[in-house]
Amino acid sequence: MSLAIPRTSLGSRHRSYAPLAALLTAALIAVCAVAAWPASSPLAASVGRVGLDQRWRTLYVACLIAAFICYLAGLFFLRRRGSRLRLVAGLAVAIQLIPLGAPLLISTDVWSYWDYGRIAAVDGGNPYRDPPDAFPADPAYPFAGHAWRDTTSVYGPVFTLASEPIGRAVGASADAAAWTYKALAALAVLVAAALAAHLARRKPFALAFVGWNPQLALNFAGGGHNDSWVAAVVLAALALAASNRRRLASIAWAVAIFIKWFPLLLLPLHTLENRGGKRRFDAPTFAAAVLVIAGLATWRYGLSWSSAFAPLKRAATHGSHFALPHRLTGLGLGPHLALVVVGVAFVAAYAWLAQTAWRGHARLGLTAGLILLAAPYVVSWYTVWAVPLAAAEEDLAAQVLILGLCAYLLRQGVTH
Repeated sequence: MSLAIPRTSLGSRHRSYAPLAALLTAALIAVCAVAAWPASSPLAASVGRVGLDQRWRTLYVACLIAAFICYLAGLFFLRRRGSRLRLVAGLAVAIQLIPLGAPLLISTDVWSYWDYGRIAAVDGGNPYRDPPDAFPADPAYPFAGHAWRDTTSVYGPVFTLASEPIGRAVGASADAAAWTYKALAALAVLVAAALAAHLARRKPFALAFVGWNPQLALNFAGGGHNDSWVAAVVLAALALAASNRRRLASIAWAVAIFIKWFPLLLLPLHTLENRGGKRRFDAPTFAAAVLVIAGLATWRYGLSWSSAFAPLKRAATHGSHFALPHRLTGLGLGPHLALVVVGVAFVAAYAWLAQTAWRGHARLGLTAGLILLAAPYVVSWYTVWAVPLAAAEEDLAAQVLILGLCAYLLRQGVTH
């Protein structure tokens, strides 16, 4: 009597491991969300709370690390055996939406978005000229982070224009502001995941690469950061270009750049890749879109909206502890020399990437990962710049790099 296990049964068993890993990821994310609710927890975004119980933070970090390990295991089994796209999608939706049940996590950035939107829409000011402390009576002001109260908006005019109606709609409710931006950020991650799957050949894996990522879930459905907006629009631009909708793709690139600056480094490579044929970049439409957006921004905010690019200088000056240039200072390099070393290395890498794009292969996911490596200021939610691109392009080197960066930045997202 043979005791051999049928090959089909063994394959089915392997396929079941990936959804199980995703379910464990979701359960651990749920524990992270619950850990933010106690009044003594330091995980809920706040301004000036003291005397908090750090054991909640320890629990959060342990569950986040465990969730990330489960996520990696899920990707491993998916890469080997695959899974049904609908199942992967359902689990992605669950993972990305669970943190909506938590209070605003860790960072108060969302309340700064709210404050800047109200300055323009309600207070009669200009968020690119008037910092929040110019309107201390505004209900958003007490919730904005101390570091940003004397700082004008650092976000592009497209995002600020979108923040104005949100500021009006949520009124004086900090909770409504938080959950509005959290929901929009979570939706943007899911859109980016769906578009990555649309562009990739191995659709379940690409969808899981983005949608099962616990770091993205806790930073966006949990923290509401606007970087997911940029990722979704860039992926939309790539999807539109892939379907030969050149004009819409060019408009999407312009919109992305006017939310945050980083797509400016991706666009030249995309243009080089598609310099000929039906998918070539539509420069006239892009220029027209830029002029329209710049005109609207100037009409609404004057020329002061251009100060949104000032954070590049601020980032180079202050940096962050987890950034590579800062780490190099620990090896004995001075701050300026560390910036020069990293900058030269990035320029060399970018030149190589430009040659690769000229040959017809723009490795945008790898480029975004290298931007994160070279940036003097980096936080965990910036990983969304690279994760969907690496998934869409199915670039193994980019995927390994960005997963390594995600793992490296897990703790940073809790100590920010």
